[in-house]
Amino acid sequence: MADGNVSVVTEFILLGLTENPALNIVLFVLFLLIYVITVVGNVWIIMVIVSSDQLRSPQYVFLSHLAFLDFCYSSVFIPKMLLNYLAGQRVISYHGCLLQYSFVSLFLTTECFLLAAMAYDRYLAICYPLHYKGLMTPTFCTCLVTTSYLMGCANSLTHLSGLLRLSFCGPNVIDHYFCDIPLLFRLSCSDSHHSELLFLILSGATSVSTFLLVASSYLGILIMVLKMNSSRGRYKALCTCASHLTVVTLFYGTVMSTYLGTSARYQQDREKILSVFYTLLLPILNFVIYSIRNREAKEAMKRIIKRKIFMNNVTEVTVFVLKGFTDCKELQMVLFFLFLPVYLFTLIGNLGLIILVSGDSRLCNPMYYFLSALLFLDACFSTVITPKMLIDFLSKTKVISFLGCAAQMFLAVTFGTTECFLLAAMAYDRYVAIYNPLLYSVSMSPRVYVPLIIAPYIGGMLHASIHTGTFSLSFCGSNEIRHIFCDIPPLLAIFCSDTHINKLLLFLFVSSIEIDTILIVLISYGFILLAILKMHSAEGRRKVFSICGSHLTGVSIYHGTILFMYMRPSSSYALEHDMIVSIFYTIVIPMLNPIIYSLRNKDVKEAINRMLGKVSVWINWIFQIKV
Repeated sequence: MADGNVSVVTEFILLGLTENPALNIVLFVLFLLIYVITVVGNVWIIMVIVSSDQLRSPQYVFLSHLAFLDFCYSSVFIPKMLLNYLAGQRVISYHGCLLQYSFVSLFLTTECFLLAAMAYDRYLAICYPLHYKGLMTPTFCTCLVTTSYLMGCANSLTHLSGLLRLSFCGPNVIDHYFCDIPLLFRLSCSDSHHSELLFLILSGATSVSTFLLVASSYLGILIMVLKMNSSRGRYKALCTCASHLTVVTLFYGTVMSTYLGTSARYQQDREKILSVFYTLLLPILNFVIYSIRNREAKEAMKRIIKRKIFMNNVTEVTVFVLKGFTDCKELQMVLFFLFLPVYLFTLIGNLGLIILVSGDSRLCNPMYYFLSALLFLDACFSTVITPKMLIDFLSKTKVISFLGCAAQMFLAVTFGTTECFLLAAMAYDRYVAIYNPLLYSVSMSPRVYVPLIIAPYIGGMLHASIHTGTFSLSFCGSNEIRHIFCDIPPLLAIFCSDTHINKLLLFLFVSSIEIDTILIVLISYGFILLAILKMHSAEGRRKVFSICGSHLTGVSIYHGTILFMYMRPSSSYALEHDMIVSIFYTIVIPMLNPIIYSLRNKDVKEAINRMLGKVSVWINWIFQIKV
């Protein structure tokens, strides 16, 4: 039946909250701000709980999972909604729509059971404080968390199987900003009575059972509080439960109001407003509630900020010393005069090609828009590293401030990660252009290539934000960095804190980014190779190789050095050796890219010749005026 569905309706149209273009811009800015705060806030809660020895109790284990659920829940539909506002594209594929609702159902159901588990945990802590550690053991806590996720998975798979049995052969317009199941029932052209009944039973059973667990737990807590003779004890018990009770009330109130009703009473405008509350606002409110209304969480945050950032890093380490290549003055002067022309050529080459692409109407297509974005990245990437390195060659101190080091590392990781994603997007663009050239302008419209250019920057900043958290660790030993810039491995080498998790995160994130982007490149070029093998014209094959050769060369050089630098166990890091390799991808490759994309690209060479011809005409005209 699923195949029948796909053959009839291959995509849905999400109308969103409004069709007013001016209001859409306001909503984009608002929801982008909400999403950034949600991500940063919930990740911050998780980091505080993981790094604080005082927050090891089951209460905060549950809270860390709640923060993780809120982060995942928001990420299911807000990025898609933001892309729709940005690109004006409202379509979502059939499978994408079902997958989106499946994840919404998974995280929503898991959160219901997790909130019930948190209420039961509070009940045990307040009613049986002496036996609490024996009752809420780590094993039992893990079982409660695992059960919540399993129930979420079971509920999500049940709804997904019900949706796959439905046929969609009529309208495909969804009056919402995400694929909500009552609206999918409305669009189905088959009998959805059994699926709606199953949805109502499962949603009702989940909501009622978990709500009863919460209500019974708090009833037991209320009885215990009323028995307390100490007003201080009552106040402490109420403070312990206040944040969780606030979240439970807001969450269950909006979810029950939205879903516990038949589709005939599904008033769309009201339900969209309610769904905004529990899908967009609650994840950000959870961060505020659990940080402001929880004394222990606030104290842990203050300790981390004061001890790990201000006390350790400002009072003990205010500057770092970049050791660089050598202490020999003569060799430093040689290196200065070597890298200065390289940097100037990098700036002139990259910025010159950007001006060339923007000024030549024959190069106004997505391929060269991607190239301009890559050249801009190379200019920025080199500027983050090279000027400071050149100053250090002429300076005796070679110091960089604590904040300057953090900023340099953030920007370097941002531009390096962005380039990985952008090279993958360029490979996909080449695949679309060669595999289906007649539909290229339609397939690679502004609605497609603009998000493909913006998304790598967002991914780069998110990845850099994770690793910039390195600066919350303790610097109590040497402040000498055996490198030419503030890179992650040499920084980890001078920490006096445990860096095992940081090294593991570095390996996992870099490896996942490399594997994902390289797979996209390989798959794209695999299809391109198939298209080449089907060509009968030697001239066509030569043109394809000319178009792809420059990009493939750049990808091979860049990813080769990145893989060698970071995808190795920490025990095999040799900082002196890695310093030389890092020079290659931070300074040499940004210089090589203008050469690669100009000498190996016929269109660019012709554009350069046209520009040189115009320049020579202008020069001759100026001389004629003077004569």
